[in-house]
Amino acid sequence: MAGLINLCIGLAALIGGLVMMFVTLRYHKRNHPKGVAMLIAGMMVTAFGLIITAFAISFATAEARP
Repeated sequence: MAGLINLCIGLAALIGGLVMMFVTLRYHKRNHPKGVAMLIAGMMVTAFGLIITAFAISFATAEARP
């Protein structure tokens, strides 16, 4: 159950970060501080979601150790 929750949180963060990055690249200027901050935040949220999702998948598929 906890693995499914982590997977959902990770996927939501991954998709949210990607959306934030694409919105920033599409509608904000590159040298404007708000656009730069949103781009950095989008990359960080995307990386967080990718890591959480990868750990949830790896823990769900790992064999139990005695």
